[in-house]
Amino acid sequence: MAVGLAIGSQGGHHYNGKMTSFVVLSCMMAAMGGVIFGYDIGISGGVTSMEPFLKKFFPEVYTKMKQDTNISNYCKFDSQLLTSFTSSLYLAGLVASFFASSVTKSFGRKPSILIGGAAFLAGSALGGAALNVYVLIMGRVLLGVGVGFANQSVPLYLSEMAPPKYRGAINNGFQFSIGIGALSANLINYGTEKIKGGWGWRISLAMAAIPATILTLGAIFLPETPNSLIQRSNDPRRAELMLRRVRGTDDVGAELDDLVKASTVAKNTKYPFRKILEREYRPQLVMAIALPFFQQVTGINVIAFYAPILFRTIGLGESASLLSAVMTGAVGTVSTFISMVIVDKFGRRALFVAGGVQMFVAQTFVGGVMAAELGDHGGVSKGYAYLVLVLIGVYVAGFGWSWGPLGWLVPSEIFPLEIRSVGQSITVVVNFLFTFIVAQTFLAMLCHFKAGIFFFFGGWVVVMTGFVYLFLPETKNVPIEKMDVVWREHWFWKTIVGPAGEDSKI
Repeated sequence: MAVGLAIGSQGGHHYNGKMTSFVVLSCMMAAMGGVIFGYDIGISGGVTSMEPFLKKFFPEVYTKMKQDTNISNYCKFDSQLLTSFTSSLYLAGLVASFFASSVTKSFGRKPSILIGGAAFLAGSALGGAALNVYVLIMGRVLLGVGVGFANQSVPLYLSEMAPPKYRGAINNGFQFSIGIGALSANLINYGTEKIKGGWGWRISLAMAAIPATILTLGAIFLPETPNSLIQRSNDPRRAELMLRRVRGTDDVGAELDDLVKASTVAKNTKYPFRKILEREYRPQLVMAIALPFFQQVTGINVIAFYAPILFRTIGLGESASLLSAVMTGAVGTVSTFISMVIVDKFGRRALFVAGGVQMFVAQTFVGGVMAAELGDHGGVSKGYAYLVLVLIGVYVAGFGWSWGPLGWLVPSEIFPLEIRSVGQSITVVVNFLFTFIVAQTFLAMLCHFKAGIFFFFGGWVVVMTGFVYLFLPETKNVPIEKMDVVWREHWFWKTIVGPAGEDSKI
């Protein structure tokens, strides 16, 4: 069964096909990998603001928050052990990404998704049952392995299954799923915080098992992508059958020919990590490093990990802080859905730039209000607290329809098949590396920079917006196996890889 939408592409290339229900259902299931990632982001920030959780695992932080009247507002949560709870997941995910790259290339996208779901399921069980901080962090490590495998394989899966014309919308579903996961976690935190007896945090951590179970069981029934089938087999017939099913038509000759040619190049590539360092792949390598780095230094993790803590810093109570995190999570989810609708119409570059401007303005105002109104002791008035909340909502919306989804979309669609798995691995590793660094250092930075932390991240937003404007070519509607042409037509990259008239791999 297929929806009757003919698919075309730019540059004179035409692939026949329709947006089939088979593709939609497969991608919805795979995108559960984003839900587990988002759930963890939301849940960790919430439980670290719950007093029973802090009292049990981080008593020094609890004491500073409740009893130390001399310590600065900005320094109450400054604890390396507390940040290790959050950041250990991303360090584990970073290491797991290297193994995930080999699994994704040699065994397919589906096994990587399955491993990711199973590891996350085990980690959620340990977290919910933890009796001491070491078991708690071990659970975080297993969650990190799960996220590492899922983030390696799911964006590739979505980009390879999607028709070129709708690849942006389908792939942005990954970030949309992250938003749904984070919003669900914030809602659960808001509810469990009210449980008498102080054990609600266990429910928050253990309920990560629900999306993990759905992903693990669903992955068993997921079809493999045509790109992966042809990369791992000498039988194009299997890929052709899957391609017909995915595109909802028997006329898939043009796309199959490109896949076969790309697979031939890929099979002759013996050392992909060495291959990606060659001059002809320089643009992709730069983007694989720059985009995930910039995504993390937008400052989004200030909100994603520590929103309840930040709201407590400006004087909101425990319950109000968690409710505020729910509100910002809802804003992020809605804005990501908007991105899904418009990304294939307006393109990647326009959303990157507009979102960057919006984030910069919001961060500047948040920093200004906090610098003027929040001292080292006491809080701010309710009016200014709500103003900060609104400005953070504006910032989250800007991220939600630009750097959030596009930071995953663009890297997943620009790599040729022979370096696709290793390229995505580099993207995930860089993302996790700087997520770890930001998560591990933010509370200390907040203590030392105070309100200046927002100006620090705002400066990076200016840099990344200028980078995208100058160096990122538009990739909307370009077939994924024809993507090398965008670099050969770009004013800067054609001086590196050669102009469009030269012979390319395909």
